[in-house]
Amino acid sequence: MSFLITLKVNGDTAVFQKALADRAAEFEAVVEKAKAAGAIHHRFGVGDGCVHVIDEWETVEGFQGFFGEPSMQEFLGSIGADTSVEPDITVSLALQTVDEF
Repeated sequence: MSFLITLKVNGDTAVFQKALADRAAEFEAVVEKAKAAGAIHHRFGVGDGCVHVIDEWETVEGFQGFFGEPSMQEFLGSIGADTSVEPDITVSLALQTVDEF
């Protein structure tokens, strides 16, 4: 059993996209911390004034512990997230279905 966790984080998408290119090593370090906390899959998307995050985690608690760390919140602010607004977070039980690809 795993969980799909989606986030919509408001912020400056230009700053975010620049950070992806300029601060790749920091993103890689965050990936390692996420994997150690139970992250299985991760993907970003950019919308109108927001970043979408689509993750799969072993447990909701693993995600909450990782995402709730003060260092993670600080990192988000430094890459363009508007930390004055709570992200929209949705948690769903992941299903394995015949039409999955």
